Amino acid sequence: MKIKGLLVLFALLITSCSQQATTSQTVIKLESGEYWWGGAVNEGHKMPLGPKPYSLDLYANNVGNQCAPLLVSTKGRYIWSEKPFYFEFKDGNLVIIHQYGPIVQEKAGNTLAEACRAAASRHFPASGKMPDPILFSRPQFNTWIELVYNQNQEDILKYARAVVDHGFPPGALMIDDNWQRYYGNFEFKAERFPDPKGMVDELHRLGFKVMLWVCPFVSPDSAEFRELRDKRLLLLQKNEGVTQWKDASTPIIVPWWNGFSAVLDFSNPAAERWFKEKLQGLQETYGIDGFKFDAGDTKYYPNSSISYREILPNDHTELFGRIGLDFPLNEFRAMWKMGGQPLVQRLRDKNHDWVDLQKLIPHTFVQALLGYTFSCPDLIGGGEYESFQDLATYDQDLVVRSTQCQALMPMMQFSVAPWRVLDKPRLEAVKQAVQTRQKFVPYILELAEKSARTGEPIVTPLEYHFPDRGYAEVLDQFMLGDRVLVAPVVEKGRTSRTVVLPPGKWKCDQGKTYEGGTQVTIEAPINRLPYFERVES
Repeated sequence: MKIKGLLVLFALLITSCSQQATTSQTVIKLESGEYWWGGAVNEGHKMPLGPKPYSLDLYANNVGNQCAPLLVSTKGRYIWSEKPFYFEFKDGNLVIIHQYGPIVQEKAGNTLAEACRAAASRHFPASGKMPDPILFSRPQFNTWIELVYNQNQEDILKYARAVVDHGFPPGALMIDDNWQRYYGNFEFKAERFPDPKGMVDELHRLGFKVMLWVCPFVSPDSAEFRELRDKRLLLLQKNEGVTQWKDASTPIIVPWWNGFSAVLDFSNPAAERWFKEKLQGLQETYGIDGFKFDAGDTKYYPNSSISYREILPNDHTELFGRIGLDFPLNEFRAMWKMGGQPLVQRLRDKNHDWVDLQKLIPHTFVQALLGYTFSCPDLIGGGEYESFQDLATYDQDLVVRSTQCQALMPMMQFSVAPWRVLDKPRLEAVKQAVQTRQKFVPYILELAEKSARTGEPIVTPLEYHFPDRGYAEVLDQFMLGDRVLVAPVVEKGRTSRTVVLPPGKWKCDQGKTYEGGTQVTIEAPINRLPYFERVES
């Protein structure tokens, strides 16, 4: 074994974990022309894997987004494990080091689609349920970019009314972080929300469903912290001589992007009940429709902590995801396993730049292939709020192209107000993209309902429906179902683009019909979202 592999193996052997484990290595020779996807959604822009060196350790590492212990191949092969593993592509081999559980190797056919269907059917079958249909049928609106940490009743209502006044269809509206008094408390800040029930009632009258940002953190030195500490519902600190839950008593405090907090221990059923009762209380008291579940990343469950049940950090992330099953209107950013379930999986925050715009499509591919078919891209234009403070350096074209890229994905989500940052022609281009989406809503809902029954992806790379034609590395266009090909512009300054058309006849958005099995170059000015519908023979 190479030196790097030996170092990785040694690191795995000394990983602090209370569970007994035996480290094994599996070496799989790659077939000629074989490509792979899987592991981590936020690594999707580096995929497909195989030709170039690549490695990733999934233990306690969700890479800031969804992960799953699954790899799928264009040659019909897949790798699965119930537990995290390390994997590496190098020198024509796929090397897997698995310490926490065995792996499954299967040859399910000869194509990517056959590998994905077999893995889903055996390991994470479709639940038969889907998230709330409004998440697919209408654009979503998130208050983060406009208000950041100044979430307040007056400005939320202004934002919602502006959505309607500017001709956008109202959908799910997400009130983001800092609406509550502090973390672990589920009361609105009275100074910012004088009448939260009246606010929610007004949002309902405008046509919105209302979601609230929530997380598994609890602010220290709060009444809730003391209650949860005394009931032993928090993740506890492992100290010298204290390695068992029954002996531990001090909550661990973890750093995260908003400071330092205790963490609810969802391996304890009583903690899960406590959290769900708080969310249900928000629904009963204020009429809240659903929740944006943030955090839950594996890194917030460190090896220096002790939980009610002895489980891996990845399992804690999965338990947080399972809470969403009780709330059909949901959204998650961090996830482990849970493919085939009616949970909305959002891509992690992207920068306001063209490099990150180009990641939306390949990251969505990995979501779909890992079983996270009910997927949502990041906020239109990017989720990093500092990019939106100085309009002198702001890229209006990027917002338009980002809207177009999302318009025919399973979901689309606005946050920055297009009417605030765009001139009239570009605002019209954004509204035109939304109108295009509304035209396809019946088809998108049909695909979502089918996915709930069968696990079939909604959005896929061309390779999924058109195997063995050299399409594996096409990363800037996608299939919506098996009959709509979408080719947005994702490069700065481009007003035309080359489109790979699979075999068959294809009718473009402007009405012209093309014979497939070739590439075509089309004009794509700022107000055009190119797409092609397959013409029946």
